Amino acid sequence: MTHHLQRRHALRSCAAALLVAAATGCGISATGPVQAGAPASGIPQPGTENSSVRIYFSSPYGPRAVTRPTDRALDPQQALDLLLKGPTPAERERGLATQVPSMGGRLTATTTTGTVDVSIPLQVAADDLDVTAVSQIVCTAAHAQVPGDRPATQVHIRIHENNIRTENPWTVRCGPNGTATPVK
Repeated sequence: MTHHLQRRHALRSCAAALLVAAATGCGISATGPVQAGAPASGIPQPGTENSSVRIYFSSPYGPRAVTRPTDRALDPQQALDLLLKGPTPAERERGLATQVPSMGGRLTATTTTGTVDVSIPLQVAADDLDVTAVSQIVCTAAHAQVPGDRPATQVHIRIHENNIRTENPWTVRCGPNGTATPVK
């Protein structure tokens, strides 16, 4: 009978030790605060509109879209104005940059249904503007508020070089990967 009591006592001791080990493993770690990005914005109040704009920058891995909150939907000109200001410090820390050179406010965008006419003071064909910069402009304009409610990949962007409106501008779209593609 003593052997039975010893075994019972050993099982209780083992169970108690497991309980203590499990309880100490469930504590809160002693780490400090962890950076986790911007604070939550919460649920919008009834009657308010929660808008954003998508701006395209370059990264070591290709084009990258950045979504910025806005108080209302922005048209292509407003979106391009933000693009020309470049990435924010936080966006630069993430490796984002712009290949669009300063244009002195001479980059203009006007819209019609499903189309954005972009006039630039440079000549793309003469390599004044590289393909990454063209993609940034095209995709930023296409993802803004364009009349006609087309998907951004179906919006026609007509590029007018040297700020000269022509009858036959070259027409491109923003491809699904964030690059400008010719319209056939």
